[in-house]
Amino acid sequence: MQINKITSIFLIAGLFAGFTTLELYRKSDTAVLEIISPTEIKLENEAVCIADVETFTSDLNKSQTELEKKYNLTHEDALKLGYLTDSFADNFLSDKRVKVKFTGKQNQNCKFGDIFVNKQSYKEHLIKSGFVLNGDFSKQLEKARKLKLIILNHKSNKYHKFDCKYGLVAHDTIILPERQIPKDAKPCKFCHVQKETVSKTYPTAISNGSIKMYLTDLTKTLKPDDKCNSIVCKELSSLINSSEKSIDIALYGWGDVPKIYNALLEAKKRGVKIRIAYDNSKNNYYPDTIKILQIADSISGDTPQILMHNKFFIFDDTKLFTGSMNFSPTGLSGFNTNCVFSINSKEIALIYKQEFEQMISGKFHNTKLKLINKTVVLSDAKITPLFSPKDKVITTNIIPLIDKAKNYVYIPAFIITHDELSNALIRAHKRNVTVKIIVDATNALNARSKVKLLRQAGIPVKIENYAGKVHSKSIIIDDKYLIAGSMNFSNSGENRNDENCLIIDSKRFAKYYREFFEYLWAKIPDKYLTQYVRAEGKDSIGSCFDGIDNNYDGKIDLEDAACR
Repeated sequence: MQINKITSIFLIAGLFAGFTTLELYRKSDTAVLEIISPTEIKLENEAVCIADVETFTSDLNKSQTELEKKYNLTHEDALKLGYLTDSFADNFLSDKRVKVKFTGKQNQNCKFGDIFVNKQSYKEHLIKSGFVLNGDFSKQLEKARKLKLIILNHKSNKYHKFDCKYGLVAHDTIILPERQIPKDAKPCKFCHVQKETVSKTYPTAISNGSIKMYLTDLTKTLKPDDKCNSIVCKELSSLINSSEKSIDIALYGWGDVPKIYNALLEAKKRGVKIRIAYDNSKNNYYPDTIKILQIADSISGDTPQILMHNKFFIFDDTKLFTGSMNFSPTGLSGFNTNCVFSINSKEIALIYKQEFEQMISGKFHNTKLKLINKTVVLSDAKITPLFSPKDKVITTNIIPLIDKAKNYVYIPAFIITHDELSNALIRAHKRNVTVKIIVDATNALNARSKVKLLRQAGIPVKIENYAGKVHSKSIIIDDKYLIAGSMNFSNSGENRNDENCLIIDSKRFAKYYREFFEYLWAKIPDKYLTQYVRAEGKDSIGSCFDGIDNNYDGKIDLEDAACR
């Protein structure tokens, strides 16, 4: 009896020890989601605080006054040392699968422990590298003091010295090296004496008389609105107001912009017939769509399982308005970066009308008939409209152009998941064609995203770090070809969804878009060639103050932990 009792005690103790060990190691092999600071790391399910170390950070929203006093350092020294420490943490932990050993202690923000990358202790490396304040940080401090850093205020687009009283007044600020100052940023006149520089601004339209191309700029509009003040919204409004007989709309989703909605109401009052083919998928993000459907003379919705992802208007069978832009405040305000075309051509309009007639009659996706591909010459541009899923746009049309590229292939894209397209880009890179890609932060870590694969192949891929989306679905090749439309570079975009895409052979348009791409590339810090960005968080400019759920997690701005 006594032996059984002793055995039971040892068994219970063993189980307790086992559970304790499991708790200490249960978060092994997990992903780093965000580096909140060098000592606070957010993993997939919780935050880990590195135990028994103190460091600075360059996050201007965090108060470090007590640490500055404790170690007798100026605010400037603290921020500069914090910049180096942040960079160390990013390089060691970003985009890593890690193991965690907990100490068993925790506070209201996180559990204390250490993080291991390939069996290497992050805490030990942090200490050895000289970034821990309760260690020897003299060498790193000496290095930090030599840094030339500025404070960039994204709201005003001005940059400041560290001692400038205006540098910290806005929430939306970040510390950058001087060499990474955006080309269009202006020096604060109170702390800089150099003359302000004037640079090219966007959105801007380029035209050859028949085709207008609009490129909207997510770096300029950090908060969407429904005022229709952007050049692209004014163009759409003008086309609606000048329509006389018919407006056919292929609509992925509608987010109400009163000026556009009222223009459609007025068009209907003067006898213009309005027809709408719309997306009826169960995961559509646009609840306002039902409002615009109510004013149409005819409507037709597709199957709930596949997307009708087109976004185009046909006016009086003579003019076309199309591109990557959704008809919503985030699109029409210029908050998102999009490529949009306004085309004055009866030939082009009638090609699109053939596609529209199939959808308005109830034929979507693979139930449609394939149209005969036709190239139309408009001034100095040759333009070929293509439609998914029948035209196999990527494999049959885009990849052959990439395989023939001699100088460069530039891609600003919302997402890239297409296998064969990725392989074509890698082939181009291997034959010394310059390949550069900008991808939106929302989908960069998508399970099917090709970002990691392309980077491993040596292709420079930048993740954008702004609140708005890089919503373009575009490719520019050799100052000759421009490919743009509604189609994402995915298997669904090519083989399932209803999409439209234009291949434009024109030096004028390709060269202009290439310049815009280079402008965007320069505005995104080089560190995002290797790191990832949360779509809503401190590194995504404007995302914590734009009133938008940027990462679709149900939390807006300061409700999201990454913004606090």
